[in-house]
Amino acid sequence: MKSLLVAFSGGVDSTFLLAVARDALPKNALLAVTGTSPAFPEREVAEARRLAARLDVEHLLVHSGEMDIPEFRSNPVDRCYFCKGGLFSQFKRIAESRKLHWVVEGSTVDDMSDHRPGRRAIKELNIRSPLEEAGLRKEEIRFLSQRLDLPTWNKPSFACLASRFPYGEAISEEGLRMVDRAEQLLLDYGFSQVRVRFHGRMARIEIPKNEIDRFLEPLMRDRVNQKLKQIGFVYVALDLEGYRSGSMNETLTKS
Repeated sequence: MKSLLVAFSGGVDSTFLLAVARDALPKNALLAVTGTSPAFPEREVAEARRLAARLDVEHLLVHSGEMDIPEFRSNPVDRCYFCKGGLFSQFKRIAESRKLHWVVEGSTVDDMSDHRPGRRAIKELNIRSPLEEAGLRKEEIRFLSQRLDLPTWNKPSFACLASRFPYGEAISEEGLRMVDRAEQLLLDYGFSQVRVRFHGRMARIEIPKNEIDRFLEPLMRDRVNQKLKQIGFVYVALDLEGYRSGSMNETLTKS
């Protein structure tokens, strides 16, 4: 592929992709770019910075600007199409200005089975997905990341905070901040994988099933309830099915 701009979130997949590209290409033929926005927590931005520095790859931060797109804020079922279209168009302009041959991103074979309208924008813009092209699945990427001594090999999965809002419920910066603060609180309390779904003023918490008993200990339960109400939620609920990726898409399969 000769030279690349890697869309870099600092997650498991994009970190593995960046590491492999670093090993395959000359240093001046590789650039990592991270889109920043209210939907991408500062902790994830900081992690992307640390990882790019560790890999010794040039790294840019750009403002993604999806909150300026009405079709994104209104949160239709194809919300991600508008977000990815704007973000990857920006990445392509940067790649062209740097005379880099390709923009690549970290989708895997597993991503093909979920509702991901952003993939349509990626295909339309001729963005390549080398991990998918290689037939790699997420568990294989974690295994290979451990072999490469990448610190992300066991990092919990993350999706942008907009994915916490039910389709059709408008996305606001205030709501994104509330979700971010609530999830950071639960992470600080030691829960390994966290989603706080935003249902109006109700927070629906998803954590791994094997951590539910700890959550339900009276002191922890009352502390979380009090803190989330201080953040601005009126009701706090625990999802007894536990954490699962893409739970907001369950309404699509049942409709």
